Amino acid sequence: MMNTTICNTEDVIDSRDVIARIEELEEMVADYENPEGILSLHDEHLEAKAELAALRALADEAEDSPDWIYGEQLIRRSYFVDYIAEIIDDCYELPKELTSGNWPYRHITIDYEAAAREAEQDYMSVDFDGIEYLIRA
Repeated sequence: MMNTTICNTEDVIDSRDVIARIEELEEMVADYENPEGILSLHDEHLEAKAELAALRALADEAEDSPDWIYGEQLIRRSYFVDYIAEIIDDCYELPKELTSGNWPYRHITIDYEAAAREAEQDYMSVDFDGIEYLIRA
């Protein structure tokens, strides 16, 4: 079992973790119900129900993303520029002149904010309990 709360303070969330946590919480909430159909009102039960509601709402919005069930990244809006910068740095090799430290190349920088604005056209916005996340559209 996962047993790890997923909350909207995380910079990047994997959709597979959301799916697994929803399943786990559904089982947990069902376990709080006794045979007579009376719900236990323990704090854990109330917290599980609240987390489940927030994750279901997120999943309802985000599951239109093409790879939702296979693993899609939800990126917190405030982290998106850093996320795009990491992708650029990890996936693209800059020409050797640009990384040489020699004049004038040492004054050339990548505009990560502009790159993020351009990349954003491939993403859609979703709400996770009041916080905006971006996921591939």
